[in-house]
Amino acid sequence: MNLILNSDSYKYSHFAQYPPETQAISAYVEARPGGKHDHVLFFGLQMFLKDYLARKITMADVDEAEAMITAHGLPFHREGFEKIVTRHDGHFPLLIEALPEGMVAPTGTPLVQVRNTDPDFFWLPTFIETALLRAVWYPSTVATVSHGARQIISASLERTCDTPDEVLPFRLHDFGARGATSLEQAGIGGVAHLVSFMGTDTVSALVYARRFYHEEMAGFSIPAAEHSTMTSWGEDRETEAYRNMLTQFAGPGKLVAVVSDSYDLYRAVKTIWGEELKAEVEASGGTLVVRPDSGDATRVPVDTVQMLGEIFGFTINNKGYKVLNPAVRVIQGDGVTPETIRLILGRLEDKGWSAENIAFGMGAGLLQKVNRDTLRFAMKANARQDDDGQWHGINKNPKTDPGKASKRYRQAVVRENGKLVAMPLKDIGERENLLQPVWQDGELLVDWTFAQIRERAASSE
Repeated sequence: MNLILNSDSYKYSHFAQYPPETQAISAYVEARPGGKHDHVLFFGLQMFLKDYLARKITMADVDEAEAMITAHGLPFHREGFEKIVTRHDGHFPLLIEALPEGMVAPTGTPLVQVRNTDPDFFWLPTFIETALLRAVWYPSTVATVSHGARQIISASLERTCDTPDEVLPFRLHDFGARGATSLEQAGIGGVAHLVSFMGTDTVSALVYARRFYHEEMAGFSIPAAEHSTMTSWGEDRETEAYRNMLTQFAGPGKLVAVVSDSYDLYRAVKTIWGEELKAEVEASGGTLVVRPDSGDATRVPVDTVQMLGEIFGFTINNKGYKVLNPAVRVIQGDGVTPETIRLILGRLEDKGWSAENIAFGMGAGLLQKVNRDTLRFAMKANARQDDDGQWHGINKNPKTDPGKASKRYRQAVVRENGKLVAMPLKDIGERENLLQPVWQDGELLVDWTFAQIRERAASSE
C-alpha cells in the first residue's frame, strides 16, 4: 500500500500551481444541500486514519511512485515526498479536524477540515482529497441511509408497538455483503449500518468494528435457510426440509429463519407451516421467521403476515394493533429500500398489524446503491495562508451552478439554539468549535469507541 499512489493523476502537478507565497492550504469536506437527505450521519474517518494515513511512506515508495507517475506522463514532486520521509519520518505533515463520529449534522455542515503543518507542504491537503473524500462519503452515506430507515421503522413502532425501543435494534438486517464490490467495501459499509442497528450477516462489518472501534461484537444473526439447502431436498420433500430446520435449530427462546418461496410461498405458508408443521412450530418454544423472497415486495410480505395471523392467531396490544403469536414472525429480504419499508409498514398499519411482526433485510439498497452524489459530497479548499501568516478566504462560486458554491475561510461548527451551524473560524468568539483535532503529523488524537458513536447517533433522534 503506497500512500503516494492513492490519488488522482492530475493531483501530481498541483504542487507547482499554487501562488509562490503560499504557506498553507485549508480544505474541508461536506455533504452539500440538495441530496437525498437533508442531514448526514458522519462516520468512518477513523478507519481511514488507522488503516491508511498511519502508514509511513518510505524511499522505496517514493521510487516506485516516481517511476510510475513519470511513465504516466506527469511531473513528480520527488523533493517534496523525500522530505516527508527524511523530515517527518514518513508521516504526512497534516492536521485533520472533524466532528465527533456518530453526530448527525445538517447538510452543508463541514464534517472534516485539513491543513498542512509544515509550510513546505501546502500542496498536501488537496493532494489527499481523493483518498480522504472517499473515506468519508461512503461510510457516512451508508450510515445516513441506515439511519433514515431507522427513523421510518421507529415511527411505525412508536405508533403500533408497546415496546418500540426493545424491538427497534433488530428490525433492519444487513444482507449486502455479496452485492458489494470488495471485502473492504462490505466491511466499511457494513459497520456503518451497525451504527443504527444490531442485525447483520456481513461478517467483515464485525471485523471492522473490532479492528477500528474497539467493539468486541457489534452485531448478531440467527440460523437461516437459503434456497440451496431447501431445494436440495426436492419439491416432494419440502416439508422434510422445513422440519429439519426446526429439528436442527428451533428451541425455547431461539429464532430460525426459513426461506419459503422455493416453489409456492402461499402453499408453503398455508399447508406446510399452517397444517403439517403447525404443532411442531408451536411446540418448539422458539420463533419461526418466515422469509418470502420473491414477488411484489410491498404486497407479498403483508400477505404472509396476514396468513400467519389466520393460522397461528394473534393478540391485540395496548395500542390496538395485532401482534402475531410469538411462534412466528416475518422477514422481507428482497427488493427492500427505505421506500418499500415505508410502504410495507403503512400497509400493515392500515390492516391493523403492529410493525413488530416484520423485520427487513436490505442488501444492494444499503451498501451498493449509493454514490458520492447521493448526498452531494465534496471537498473544497477554503483558505490560504501566505507569507504574512494570515489566513485568506478562498472559494468557488460558479454562476452556472450556484449550488456548487463553497465556503470561504477556515471553518468552525457551533451550536446555536440547539442546531449545528457552520461559520468562519475567525467569527466564533467564545463559542465551542465542534470541529476538533483528530489527527496530527501521524498521531491519532481521538479514538472513538463504537459504543460512543452509537450513543451519539441515537441521541440525535
